[in-house]
Amino acid sequence: MSHPFPTPPITPFERLQAADGLLINAIRWRKAHDYHRLRQNAHYQSLNQPGIVCGLGIRVISAPKKVEAQFQDNRWVQIQPGIAIDLFGNLIVVPEAFPFHIATELHGSDAVLVYLVASYVDPDELRRSAPKDVVQETFRIDEKSTLPTSSEIELCRILLQSGEVTITPPVDVFFPGYNNIDLRYRVQAQSRPQALVRMAQVNNDDKECARSFFNLAYLLQSVESLHPSLRGGEEVGQVNLSENLQEYDLLYLTGKQSLTLNSTEFENIKTYLNLGGVLLVDAPLDGNALIESINALAQHLESPLRPLEEQRRDHPLRTKPFLFAALPMVNQQPIQILTGSGIILVIGDIASIWGLDSSFSLPRTTIRTGQELGINILQYAWKRRQFIGLQQEDISGQW
Repeated sequence: MSHPFPTPPITPFERLQAADGLLINAIRWRKAHDYHRLRQNAHYQSLNQPGIVCGLGIRVISAPKKVEAQFQDNRWVQIQPGIAIDLFGNLIVVPEAFPFHIATELHGSDAVLVYLVASYVDPDELRRSAPKDVVQETFRIDEKSTLPTSSEIELCRILLQSGEVTITPPVDVFFPGYNNIDLRYRVQAQSRPQALVRMAQVNNDDKECARSFFNLAYLLQSVESLHPSLRGGEEVGQVNLSENLQEYDLLYLTGKQSLTLNSTEFENIKTYLNLGGVLLVDAPLDGNALIESINALAQHLESPLRPLEEQRRDHPLRTKPFLFAALPMVNQQPIQILTGSGIILVIGDIASIWGLDSSFSLPRTTIRTGQELGINILQYAWKRRQFIGLQQEDISGQW
């Protein structure tokens, strides 16, 4: 499975073999020093993720007096000094503040989202009028209307509104509006998580299949804070069982109706489970039709579901990373968990305590306990897929 911050390519390093009498020329000198630079970059890329180290703030300013009259408008910001590190481990150093003009023009009535991004510039790739003994590594700031690439660091984004544009600071920094500087999506340089876990909701004809969709997002958001070595995907996907399912580590299915699969869907889910995927079925207490159909599916897959309490005491669903002697209560009722060969059947509506309820009445401890069990399920899904994937042919280091 792809990761937003991929590891370095699996390519051995080459270094200069020194010996007495070796003639040092520019090519050999560069090769000797590139070895150390590339090795340092690979070390950073292996253990960390790219982002902003410090500074690089964005503030609204008036148009500089020296610019031409056609640029004397309200589209100017100032980029503050700071440091970032890109995906490849290169330092991006902005040594002093400088003005930047937002140039995107709007055509029609549609708003346009623009991004300010910083990227590393290798001085060896620059054209120079004359060779120098010392060159300074530098950077580039770009304004673009497409998502930043893997080698770019987002500094801010601005949703430009049609009409005359005036860039302003937001009244509420957590909820910026049109023409406001939006800093919410900046990424800080930090330790790299072991894995990114992606989850999708299974859609079907059951009108109840989407009732917990927003709580799935709350669970994914909680992962980074409660278990930093794991990271939840940015968005919850939506799939049908006839589609390609391999993009996701965990499929979430809920509702009350019996799950009926045609031959294509059955083979698809069988392949998905055999390759390490996990199907989480979250059934309410009165969802007998769904519960019976999932037990029948497990029997058909020749892996009957067994209650968690009948399995080993150190089963990862109960112990990794959070320890559960008793399972959480939902609506004053303890949930039940049955599992076998990639299917986890939860009876008791666990997703209902992963996020906010409509009346804001759930106690914090209830939500936190539910999220911790949810993270155990996500961890289990990732580990199961990793262990099975490591036994497949040619996985190219992706696990």
